[in-house]
Amino acid sequence: MNALPTVPNLAPPFTRESAILKVRAAENNWNSRKPEQVARGYTVDSRWRNRSEFLSGREEIIAFLTRKWSKELDYRLIKELWAFDEDRIAVRFAYESHDQSGQWFRSYGNEMWEFDASGLMKRRHASINDLPIKEQERLYRWPLGPRPDGHPELSELGL
Repeated sequence: MNALPTVPNLAPPFTRESAILKVRAAENNWNSRKPEQVARGYTVDSRWRNRSEFLSGREEIIAFLTRKWSKELDYRLIKELWAFDEDRIAVRFAYESHDQSGQWFRSYGNEMWEFDASGLMKRRHASINDLPIKEQERLYRWPLGPRPDGHPELSELGL
């Protein structure tokens, strides 16, 4: 089992370097596909908009992620910094997964994040579109878990 790398507490105000590290830490956490672990990165009263769902608090986040990863199988995600300021980060991302029938998808999206002073995310707004792909069109073929160092970023993959 891959252990997540230890990262410093990445709290606002963000610099370009700390924002990039925060994005990669979030990507690694989501690639763990462990809802309780992922939820610890958010405030207890965190508010989300994910597609057409509106969530409030860690318990709703855990329930959402549990549902998500029971349907989006073999999930692998890459996030990339788009912009940042003192306590906000915008990212673009793409992930690949398949459904129970074996149909693969590449899901593209943008997220806007706002953090509290301790570095926990208090707001997350995500817009996502799904594109059916063939298995041979997959670009994310690393073993489940964090993306290996040296694997191409979204821009390098032309996404």
